[in-house]
Amino acid sequence: MQALLAVAIYVVAFLAVILAVHATAQFVFSSGDRKERINRRLAMLASGMDHQDVYERLIRRSAMSQSGPGLLRYYGRFCAECQQAGIETAPRNIALGVLGAAALLWLLSLSVFRAASFSGGVANGVTTLIASLAISITIAWLWISRKRASRMRLLEEQMPLALDVVNRALRAGHPVISAVQLAGNEMGDPIGSEFGLIVDETTYGSEFREALTNFARRTGSQDAHFFAVSVGIQADTGGNLAEILEGLATVIRGRATLAKRVKALSSEGRASALLLSVLPILLISSLMLMQPEFYTSKFSDPIFWPTVGVIGVLYLIGWMMIHRIINFRY
Repeated sequence: MQALLAVAIYVVAFLAVILAVHATAQFVFSSGDRKERINRRLAMLASGMDHQDVYERLIRRSAMSQSGPGLLRYYGRFCAECQQAGIETAPRNIALGVLGAAALLWLLSLSVFRAASFSGGVANGVTTLIASLAISITIAWLWISRKRASRMRLLEEQMPLALDVVNRALRAGHPVISAVQLAGNEMGDPIGSEFGLIVDETTYGSEFREALTNFARRTGSQDAHFFAVSVGIQADTGGNLAEILEGLATVIRGRATLAKRVKALSSEGRASALLLSVLPILLISSLMLMQPEFYTSKFSDPIFWPTVGVIGVLYLIGWMMIHRIINFRY
């Protein structure tokens, strides 16, 4: 039994190293490329790539739907989060990297902390495996959330400037699609590439309103939704689009100013919320990783699992309350 488990550990270690190296290489190379360009779409076109290839690569259409059944729905949401974060690595590579990191942590626990002293080795192995997955998923979630928030903040800062470019082009007599293309060529990432994708979708047969709706859904920005709704209403009712966009740019600047004030006033609460949400998971998982016997020895206690259930429910209630407190609508 021990020999068979040792062979399994070696196989898992080999696969974990391959997955970790692959994910690290993808991240390093994509980060290096990202630092060398201002507008990714224009850089790809300048390198000789076809418009269709650039469009497909930037859109990264996924067969997974966010409304699908079971795990497919969650994977669709994960792909959407990665796209909104501007992560160039494919979501499946990130998932494989998380699994590889979890496997490495698990093997480290089995070897260094001697969790596989085979008295009760199955229970210890399962406990450390759960802890490894929890730590890896939490760290990956923090990284993706941070990148998504940073990209969203940059996109919303660029949005009024892009609308000003579109507004001036419209007043100069350009059609609206040419004005959007001009903004896409003049602005840097992320708004430059996103506006370029709007033009590409329109070129490939989509309606302009549909392309704007896809832009809003793809970025997840409320300002992008305002832009799409404003253009849609103007197309139905008529009116001066330049004046509408000028007013929208003013509204977006006002919302950005208010958002900065709200974040400054709630910064202490947001930091406390992050600490109270993440710290228990990391502490409990670390203890499970280093000393699994601390928990496995209590599995037979009849009060252990009801206590775990109550603590889990209280944690979820506290997390939802904190989330409601620090997230303001404005």
